[in-house]
Amino acid sequence: MPVLRPSSAFAIALLAACILAGCSTEPRSVRAANPVKPDKERKPAPEFALKDADGKTVHLEDYKGKVVLLDFFATWCGPCKIEIPWFMELERKNKDMGFSVLGVSMDDEGWEVVKPFLAELGVNYRVVIGNDATAQVYGGVDALPTTFLIDRNGKIAAVHVGLTGKKVFEDGVQQLLQDPGGIIKDIADASRGVALPALPLRPTAK
Repeated sequence: MPVLRPSSAFAIALLAACILAGCSTEPRSVRAANPVKPDKERKPAPEFALKDADGKTVHLEDYKGKVVLLDFFATWCGPCKIEIPWFMELERKNKDMGFSVLGVSMDDEGWEVVKPFLAELGVNYRVVIGNDATAQVYGGVDALPTTFLIDRNGKIAAVHVGLTGKKVFEDGVQQLLQDPGGIIKDIADASRGVALPALPLRPTAK
């Protein structure tokens, strides 16, 4: 089940969550036959500007044209630590196919605790430090982990709250990577004389 972000009402909220969810340890997304939404039901992922470990500003639009797994996590979150190695494997296997993982740390202490955590796990994808403003535009992100799958057109295709099965992520990523919808739309736009943005010679995000 998801881990609630710390607050003064943490204990009460956690108890309420257990009562409502029956304290089930089964990842809720595993029960969904196909958590990836049809294209017409997807909404644009909110833009943000957050700093990475090198102090560089990262914009979500930097990843336009890629499938993105956007993971809100924290170093103190047990389920997050279970999922992160899965995301590292997805990054390793699919980065050459137009896929990127982007982690958003919600740790109040910032890089002081995040950098050692990333080094300990050997995280191989980009991580930024989030804030309450970013959490709010993504629906509040009151529980961790909360993970968004974003398609090549920058739209949210799936949302997973709490510990989710590894295969659910793998299947979702593969479905979006193989989905020709974005490419077909670009070709259709070009045929109607709609100008398309030029792509960089090299990926701007790693």
